Amino acid sequence: MYTGQRIDRDSATPASRARRGRRRRRSPLPLLAAALILGACLGWMLRGVFPIQAADAPSQTPSSIQGEPPGLPAPTPAISMKEPPDCPEWIEQDFLTVNEYSRPGTELDGVSGVVVHYVGNPGTTARQNHSYFQNLASTGETYASSHFLIGLDGEIIQNIPLDEVAYCSSSRNNDTISIECCHPDSDGAFTQATYDSLVRLASWLMEYYQLDTSQVIRHYDVTGKECPIYYVRNPGAWKIFLADLEQKRK
Repeated sequence: MYTGQRIDRDSATPASRARRGRRRRRSPLPLLAAALILGACLGWMLRGVFPIQAADAPSQTPSSIQGEPPGLPAPTPAISMKEPPDCPEWIEQDFLTVNEYSRPGTELDGVSGVVVHYVGNPGTTARQNHSYFQNLASTGETYASSHFLIGLDGEIIQNIPLDEVAYCSSSRNNDTISIECCHPDSDGAFTQATYDSLVRLASWLMEYYQLDTSQVIRHYDVTGKECPIYYVRNPGAWKIFLADLEQKRK
């Protein structure tokens, strides 16, 4: 019976204090049970019942990142293993001396394409660019060269034999022939004489190595670099060039 008086804890009977003690000792059990359940769930997750994907896990395989379907190898282009031709008289052969920086003397794997470039130095001549390649043997400034240089007046200089690597087309150095073209202005447009010689030279290479126009590409198509810049920024002009190549072969 409630009397309105607070019972002092110290004045409670021994029996009542024992009951309160038992209640206090039982109180951690729900927390312990919850901890056991949580531990079991974590164990299932680690065993793969509930798979966890790391936030930084790659979402693509390396092959798909590189633009190839997962599980499929990159296509291997057909490579011509023909011996290099004797160049016609309208090509001046002036081979660079063998050196680490512009003519390594490494044998080509074969020829599966022709890559067109521009020199990037407006107003310079084929002879000046040839001298630059040659001087790299002494300066060691960079690694650079091309199989052919076409000048502002249409002259063609061959710098590298057609069975050797030139340092011009990055990942395609080992299986392509490179052509560098001079240009009068920074927009990279070729003179008519340069253009005509490019068509003539590329057509001759296509005929010898049995290439089609899909195998005549820009440096841009290899690395994404704006080279030859005029034909990157004016893709319609590049299509006209390829059409002129096709017409030349007929």
